[in-house]
Amino acid sequence: MTVRELAALPEFEAVCLPDGDREILGGYAGDLLSWVMGRASEGDAWVTIMSNVNIVAVSTLADPACIVLSEGVAPDDDTLARAKEQGINILRTSLDTFDACVRIASAL
Repeated sequence: MTVRELAALPEFEAVCLPDGDREILGGYAGDLLSWVMGRASEGDAWVTIMSNVNIVAVSTLADPACIVLSEGVAPDDDTLARAKEQGINILRTSLDTFDACVRIASAL
């Protein structure tokens, strides 16, 4: 499944989609950024409630296919600008983190 295909599901919304054809290979859920850096895998859909600019920095290191902001969280303007600059896909959903992960896993 591509990030664009995930964004097309009714529960998800694309916020920043510079590389929508990127393939999602798995998933990771976590909010402690240092933990995510060491444990998320390349190609994951990373589900988090963190929405500040630091998620973009972590994504450049861990290289997930996309960041999925759960629980209705929205990124601020600085985060969006940095994500566009760095080519980082960001989606959002009103689902809680658990349900977002279940939905992503069932779609894969």
